[in-house]
Amino acid sequence: MDYKELLEKGLKELPEIGTAKERFELPKVEGHIEGNKTIVVNFVQIANILRRDPEHLLKFLLRELASPGYIDDKRLILGRKISPKQINDKIELYAKTYILCRDCGKPDTQVYKEGRLNVIRCAACGARHNIKTRI
Repeated sequence: MDYKELLEKGLKELPEIGTAKERFELPKVEGHIEGNKTIVVNFVQIANILRRDPEHLLKFLLRELASPGYIDDKRLILGRKISPKQINDKIELYAKTYILCRDCGKPDTQVYKEGRLNVIRCAACGARHNIKTRI
């Protein structure tokens, strides 16, 4: 076989490229309102998907939503009525700040302290960025 035949054979054996879908999808909150409280039943699951400490995510959400709250087992209990859209918007902001790499946009990052600074390091492209502390 010559080069052209090998190339054509290789191209035929390549898998079809499907529609490009993000491999990282932000989870949506599942919850309800009980009296004056908002309960997010999948809070710890969301933190696990984001690969961040639930306490860190909690601290961020409480500050951004200006609400008291706490983690009860695997649920988040907020001290006022908050719509799921507001909570989802704040989780998206958290992901942009603490999860996604600014250079490549991938979620393969780790947050660590370097002196007094919080630094995000991407395992995919190796980029490092300081994080403006919001919490």
